[in-house]
Amino acid sequence: MKKFLYILLVIVVHFVSILAMGIMALVGKGEFYVPLIWICALLFLVFTFLHLFHVVSSIKMKRIWLIFVSLIVFSCITYEIINASINAYDRSFIRVREGDIDLSLYAPFAENTRAVVLDTLSTLTFETNLPVLDGATALYPVYSAFVQAVYPKQNYDINNSEVLCTNTIHAYENLINKMVDIIFVAPPSEEQLEMAQDAHVSFNYTPIGREAFVFFVNSQNPVDNLTLEQMQGIYSGDITNWKELGGRNDEIRPFQRNLNSGSQTAFVHFMQGKTIMSPPLDDVVWNMSAPVSRAADYVNYGNSIGYSFRFYVSEMINNEKVKMLKINGIYPDLETTGNGTYPLSSSFYAISLTDNDKPNVTKFLEWIVSRQGQYLVSKTGYSPIIQTEKFNNN
Repeated sequence: MKKFLYILLVIVVHFVSILAMGIMALVGKGEFYVPLIWICALLFLVFTFLHLFHVVSSIKMKRIWLIFVSLIVFSCITYEIINASINAYDRSFIRVREGDIDLSLYAPFAENTRAVVLDTLSTLTFETNLPVLDGATALYPVYSAFVQAVYPKQNYDINNSEVLCTNTIHAYENLINKMVDIIFVAPPSEEQLEMAQDAHVSFNYTPIGREAFVFFVNSQNPVDNLTLEQMQGIYSGDITNWKELGGRNDEIRPFQRNLNSGSQTAFVHFMQGKTIMSPPLDDVVWNMSAPVSRAADYVNYGNSIGYSFRFYVSEMINNEKVKMLKINGIYPDLETTGNGTYPLSSSFYAISLTDNDKPNVTKFLEWIVSRQGQYLVSKTGYSPIIQTEKFNNN
């Protein structure tokens, strides 16, 4: 009977151990606690065997258990102290991610909004049958300005109104599913084009401005300029140390964005078919079958490099601890983006579906590329499609 109870106890302990490992993995501490729990469960089995068959005297077993428990407690306390210190150090750096931007600062008609306003009355106004809009976080300021000029004055909740901002990935999904009429985004990825084809819809592209795809590093990084080939070498894994680029002797940590985001699509296009290295892991979820990981948000460690769009980095993030790099000796600003001398400048779009025959959608798109719409593009901080020496909204 005694042996049966010990066997039952071992089974229960191992079941609880497996459950505990899953919990620790889910809360992001699996890297330390999963091996520790495995070791503890194994040693518990060994100690139980030694005690059950009287291989070791009771006095010695008590000492072994005391040492065993003390080591576990000491290990856990040490890990938590070190982990807390690392987290505090990590929080001292800024992260570049869409979720950190307070879009309410650019909300149309909001008090003290940063959305640009026209100096004169708009030549187009809507009262009813409003086109439903969505788009990329980085483009919300400009299409918020369009709304402020054309739509009736009211509250537009970015999560539930005619003016949404769900990010590039969900905006394309909403457009393909005909839940919105126009999205303001970078060109679609191959996967998004396939999604549209599978849904038997096609895109109508209206270029409304130009933007620069930029790479950025910690402001203390001595490297200011890279060539296109060097940048591709970093992200293909051929160049791994900043010393190879005239910087410090420090390993390069290249961050990436999530699949089908606007910046990731631009990045894949930039790589021109070259093999892209695996990104750093932001978090790893341990389970019984396989690890699951995702690309990390950019953290401005001294050896980091990341990418996004110029307006998002320089205006919406606007943090002096991050600097944008020159590419082929050209710095990404409004002038070099507009005239195309910056090598990674391209158009961004208002995209609708070709079978959308709502009259206000067509009117709105035509107005966006008119002088008034392009004035708002320019004043927001993007390079307009229409180039004039003195841009005004007359």
